[in-house]
Amino acid sequence: MHAMASLAEPDAATSTANGLLLVDDHDLVRLGLLTLVQSHAADTGRQVPVFEARTVAEALEQYREQRRHIGLVLLDLQLPDAHGLGALDAFLHAWPQAPVAVLSGVNDPGLMRHAVARGALAYLPKSGDLQHVIGFIRSRGTFGEADSRHAPPPPPEPSGLCTWRGSNGLRLTLTERQAQVLDWVLAGASNREIAMRAHLSEGTVKNHVSALLLLFGVRSRAQLISQLR
Repeated sequence: MHAMASLAEPDAATSTANGLLLVDDHDLVRLGLLTLVQSHAADTGRQVPVFEARTVAEALEQYREQRRHIGLVLLDLQLPDAHGLGALDAFLHAWPQAPVAVLSGVNDPGLMRHAVARGALAYLPKSGDLQHVIGFIRSRGTFGEADSRHAPPPPPEPSGLCTWRGSNGLRLTLTERQAQVLDWVLAGASNREIAMRAHLSEGTVKNHVSALLLLFGVRSRAQLISQLR
């Protein structure tokens, strides 16, 4: 399929990849996500290129051609040419460093753990409100910061990925900011306290926490703390 935006080849040294690759064979799912992404991007004044694919083969081709622009791949697990974790395995076999989050119509904690263990950044159930998926996308920095022309610039946002290790032996790949917020949550800090420590808005912290709840397959902060302690 064709991308929703046509981009000139960026300079490798200066390019910031904030685009999305939506991989799902259901047109309504892609349309719903695309509409929400465009709405949130318009609110922040930031352009977010969105690319689409219906199959793993199309997704691999899109990523090969546009990977300099793609900061996150949202990958459905039930596609015409791959099913279950085979879709994730196929994509990460071809592009081991690709930032892939799984989209699934199955809310299965066991499948979530296997997906994350095999390299997915997160497991995002489609059965819930797509706004939760947008919360995860926002936590990745896709929409940038809100307009701050009349405020001092915020401190640099931690970038890159790291391996988070829980006291129960669990190991997960998180963004540096997610790991930082998770450690504060487990220490009992409120969103307001985390916002003050990290120099973020409470809304941004809430988005990070929502993304962590999705990642760990729990519904509340209390459940998250109980599961990881």
